Amino acid sequence: MRADSSVFITGATGFIGQHLVTALLEQGHAVRALVRPEKVTDKRIPAACEQFPVGLSDVDGLTAIVAGCDAVIYCAGNVRGSSPDDFLSANINGVRAMLEALQRVSRAPPLLLVSSLAASRPHLSDYSFSKHAGEQLLLGRPSLAWTILRPPAVYGPGDKEMLPVFKMARRGLLVHAGPADQRLSLLHVDDLARAVLAWLASWQQCLHKTYAIDDGRPDGYDWPAIGEAISGGKYRQLILPRLLLDVTAISNVMLAKLMGYQPMLTPGKVRELVQADWLSDNCDFTAATGWRPNLDLRTGAQQLFATLSSELR
Repeated sequence: MRADSSVFITGATGFIGQHLVTALLEQGHAVRALVRPEKVTDKRIPAACEQFPVGLSDVDGLTAIVAGCDAVIYCAGNVRGSSPDDFLSANINGVRAMLEALQRVSRAPPLLLVSSLAASRPHLSDYSFSKHAGEQLLLGRPSLAWTILRPPAVYGPGDKEMLPVFKMARRGLLVHAGPADQRLSLLHVDDLARAVLAWLASWQQCLHKTYAIDDGRPDGYDWPAIGEAISGGKYRQLILPRLLLDVTAISNVMLAKLMGYQPMLTPGKVRELVQADWLSDNCDFTAATGWRPNLDLRTGAQQLFATLSSELR
């Protein structure tokens, strides 16, 4: 795909989406970003990026946009909620609308769905089920050119989920919910952005494939390795009891219904957190695109905290 090709992205205002927009613009792509219909201009999106205030389920509006694009990156996603309905709009219905829009275009551009490693275990939570269901919609559209990318836990500047764990570990206390021998794949957001650029350059080799990628560490990280990489070895480890997590999650869901907010910690999320492993393998994606990650956890964490320090000055 040409360096100056037109790329349409959903989820552009999220943590991952903002990094993707920046990477695409730096490579010279003309970027079109979906924003909420009530947003005339979203200040979180660079001025060089063209904004389209169209609803995620507006098939007619989406069709008009994708008809003039060379590629589509679907990065929108619901990550918080206490019921299946809370994950419908972006993880399932939005994907369906995008596919309908692409189906209407005579020469539909290729689609990259940025999903989640959680989709590999749909039985665990409403979130993981919704990501799996969104992927299944692509499987039912063999006439379209699509690829699914399943990143693991992604961290970096702007992240709000992993950052509290990293900050605490940096101060010497490594707190986690998973078992002592749990192993996790991780990925810096800059490497994820580079993976998306690699897909753009080689999407023909990735047709109808699903790839789970990570930072290249064989068999992922156990918690001592995470503590070592972030703190330099000066940490104490605290494993949160499962009973405490379950009680807190149930209470959080009940409070969320009373207060009207979308909770992150739910019984389903607890089941995700305590899995023995969440592991990826880059081999197939590297073979198809040539992409290789640049940042292991130690280097990525150092860059993250250097960025945070500079922002405070």
